[in-house]
Amino acid sequence: MAQRPPPRNVPTLTEVVQGASRPTAAERLAEEQLVHRIMQRVDLTLDRRLREAIASVVLEHSRQLAPALRMEIESAVTAAVSEALAEELTARSTPPARR
Repeated sequence: MAQRPPPRNVPTLTEVVQGASRPTAAERLAEEQLVHRIMQRVDLTLDRRLREAIASVVLEHSRQLAPALRMEIESAVTAAVSEALAEELTARSTPPARR
C-alpha cells in the first residue's frame, strides 16, 4: 500500500522527540523533599480545617439540642426532688420502729 499524505487539516508531528531523560538522584531527592514539605503543609491545614468544621457542627447540634436537653434535665430534677420529698414526708409520718 502506498502511503498517502494526511489531509491538510490533520495536525502532524514535525519534530522527532528523543527519549525523555531520567532524573538524577539529586533531582529525585529534591522532588521527594518537595513532596514531603507539601504533605506536611497539607496535613497541618487539613488538621486545622477539620477541627474548625467539627467544632462548627458540634456547636450547631448543641444549639439545636439545648431546648430538648433542658426539658429532660428539668424533668429529671423535678422527679428526683419530688421522690426525695415524698420519702422524707413518709419517713416523718411513720413512727420509728421499736426494738
